[in-house]
Amino acid sequence: MTDLRSQLQGLWLPLVTPFRDGEVDETSLRRLARHYAAGPVDGLILTATSGEGMTLGMAELERVVATVRDGIADGGRTLPVCLGLSGASTSKMQDALDETADWPIDGYLIASPYYVRPSQRGLLQHFTALADHAAWPIVLYNIPYRTAVNIENETMLRLAEHQNIVGLKDCGADRAQSIELLRQRPAGFKVLTGEDAHYYEALTDGADGAILLSAHIETDSFAAVRTELREGNRDAARARWESLSELTTLLFAEPSPAPAKYWLARTGLIARADVRLPMVEVSAELAARLDAEMQRRTAASTRAA
Repeated sequence: MTDLRSQLQGLWLPLVTPFRDGEVDETSLRRLARHYAAGPVDGLILTATSGEGMTLGMAELERVVATVRDGIADGGRTLPVCLGLSGASTSKMQDALDETADWPIDGYLIASPYYVRPSQRGLLQHFTALADHAAWPIVLYNIPYRTAVNIENETMLRLAEHQNIVGLKDCGADRAQSIELLRQRPAGFKVLTGEDAHYYEALTDGADGAILLSAHIETDSFAAVRTELREGNRDAARARWESLSELTTLLFAEPSPAPAKYWLARTGLIARADVRLPMVEVSAELAARLDAEMQRRTAASTRAA
């Protein structure tokens, strides 16, 4: 395990969970972990939104963690791993924290309680109770367009003072709120954007990195955007981003992670593009668009070589 607070920066990947015949495809999952651990990824998020975690039982969550750890070990690399957990009941979430306390993880990514729409005071007490209870550090996940509640900055800043809350996946979709949080956050509290389409602007605003579903594809190029910015090469970073921005739109043209899974299956990284209901595989129309984009990018890469 690693010190999550120091590791929470750069490019993190919210890993998809491959399925086959209704079960977790551990062979494909191990191959994914081995593949991305060999590249410029700084950490992995498991079983969160992109990993279809809400369709997984506790035994499946544990198998996913074990399989990914094995895949990372195949490459001889140490890579931090966070487990995505979601729930609308504080006590049930505490039970999940207890059940996962001895798993080989480095922390949790925990979204706001969905559906119940608690007040800011309720959010503060909910996350404080979880942080007090958890054996591993917590990364907050603010994604109001899924949970129907926004963690406002006043609440976020109070939570950021908790020693067991180390950062934020920011999907608030409010750039002004994000900029203000970056300006006011305490030292050591990390902010990573989870908005694929806003990756470049979030980095220029001062975010510490990103957690991007789109980085399953052309991972090197996504990592290079941040590297170029950190080295002061803004024009090069912008050019890299412009080559990727349309890809982020395409991969969210239908509910995620179905488009990314289709792409990964077509390129052989996973065996099947299966998702679990209520998610469905991509439409024939989007499949054709994805195929065309794959061909275009392959041709462009060949010409560049």
